[in-house]
Order: sequence, then structure tokens, then C-alpha cells
Amino acid sequence: MKLNTLQIDPPTVFAPLAGISNLPLRLMAKEAGCGLVCSEMISANGLVFGSSKTIQLLQSAPEEKPLSVQLFGSDWAIVADAAQRVEAAGADIVDINFGCSVPKILKSGSGSALMREPEKAADLLKAVRAAVSIPLTIKMRSGWDADGSQAIALAHLAQTCGVDAVTVHPRTAKQGFGGTADWRLIARIKRELSIPVIGNGDINSAEDALRMFEQTHCDAVMVGRAAFGNPFIFSQIIDLLSGRAARKIAPRDRIRLINRYVDAAATYLGEKRACFMMRSKLGWFVKGLPGASHFRHSIRHIASRRQARELIDAYGATLDLETR
Repeated sequence: MKLNTLQIDPPTVFAPLAGISNLPLRLMAKEAGCGLVCSEMISANGLVFGSSKTIQLLQSAPEEKPLSVQLFGSDWAIVADAAQRVEAAGADIVDINFGCSVPKILKSGSGSALMREPEKAADLLKAVRAAVSIPLTIKMRSGWDADGSQAIALAHLAQTCGVDAVTVHPRTAKQGFGGTADWRLIARIKRELSIPVIGNGDINSAEDALRMFEQTHCDAVMVGRAAFGNPFIFSQIIDLLSGRAARKIAPRDRIRLINRYVDAAATYLGEKRACFMMRSKLGWFVKGLPGASHFRHSIRHIASRRQARELIDAYGATLDLETR
């Protein structure tokens, strides 16, 4: 997939999601062969008005490039200013969120709320396009109605405003992550646009990614929740696209990955904050493994990196694995 002069190869994208797609996980996705990684969703207001927590979300590393940074906001001038700051920070792509339907985001007029205001959306996209020279993309849902008419309208509007690619998650704003993503909408938007279309939604395995390519003819697939504890999915997608069987991931590889994530998260977030976060996040990495529920129970009160490593190694030992 080509975005202006930027080549994305392989055509796989690690989705942006607040509190999830942080630097440690993005680096792991990239190491597994992901073509493009995206930052957590970042507040344009927070960047422009100097929030230290927001600015930290721009922290990056050369190994993860190309990097897309996703912004949300409703004021065209502030979002354009934030986009310039993102470009100056070294991002390769700036993405605007039109899909988030969390109440506090909607209340600010951002995310999916913009799909109800095409004139406001046009003003915002034109301002950002004029403010930056790097590729500009958007990520959206079906809209507020199941027929997808708002998504189709926004996709055409985006193309007219100079957007370089659109990502379509074909669920309505009301659905959240429930129900089923209607891939037919991705296929329709792909047929109607001349710019690249990235498909997102219900990719739970490498086989699902291949099916999305075949059914929608999208230019790239974006993987979200399925990659959070299993970045190996990107390697498996590469295998299938190359005509090979998807590689098998040994439990010992997943245990080693958890230990690496613990160290990386503690370095990135600081040990105290990382430990609090890991109480709910480490369970992702053992999904489907024997004794996973017991492991999730054991990590509920992690207080130090050392304790986390001890619990992980103890769990690995129950699987008769060499974890180090």
C-alpha cells in the first residue's frame, strides 16, 4: 500500500487504541512484521495546551517507523496546530479519529460525532491537509445508521479534501465492539474511492485477515484487539499472503514475550504505573493457554517488576517450559 510517497509493506496495520497501543506493544508488533503501527488516540487539545501526559504519548523509537499518530478533536484550528506538532515530532502519518463513540469524546464533538456534521468535518480536514506535508488519513465507523450512508459520504468528502487513505471499521457508533462488522461496507467504499482503503473489524486470526483481503479487496488490513497479546498474528498474516501455512507459535514464545513486555512497560511507564497497568493487561498474552485463568488471578495485585517476573516464570513452569 502506498500513501503518497510512503510505502507500507506488508499491508498490515496495528490499530490505534487508547491505553493499549503504547510504545512497547508497537515495537513488538513491528518486530513481528507489521507494516504500520499507530499511536494511542491523542487529544489535540492536550497537545496544543501542553498536557505532559498527552505529550508523553508522542514518545517514539526509530525501530517502529513508519509511525502513524492519531488525533482526536473538533476545533479545526486546534487539530491543525496539533497535526503540525505531530509532524515536527517525527511522525510519518497523521490520522484523524472519526470513529470513537466513548461518551466523553462524543460530548466534545469529536470522534463519531463528526460524522453527523459533514461541513465541520470538511473544515477540519481541509485545515489539517493545509497544515502538514506528511500523509493524512482518517479512521471511521459506519456512522450512526446501519446502512453506512454516513461512512460513504465521509469517505468521498475525505478524498475530496486531500486525505491519502481511509480506514473503515464497519460497525455503527452505537454498536461499540458488539455485533458483527459488516465487511460489505469496506468493499463498497473500496469500489467507490481512488485512494487506499484499510479494512478493520473482526480480524481475530491471520485467516480472518486473508478473508478480508479476498472479500473486500481492501489495500491493507488493520488488526486491533487480536494483536494486543499476540503480535505474532502479523507474522502469520505475512505467511498466508506469501502462500505459506501460518507459523505455529509455541507457548514458550508467548511466555518470553510476556517477560519482555514487563521490562519494556516498566521502562516506558515507570515501574509503579506499569505494575498497575499489567494487572489487567498481562492476561492478554496467555489467552487460550492451559491455566490462563489461574495466571490472571495471580497477577491481580502485582506491585513490582520482580514480582511480575516471578509469577510469569512460575506460570511458565506449570507449562513445563523453559522461559528464560
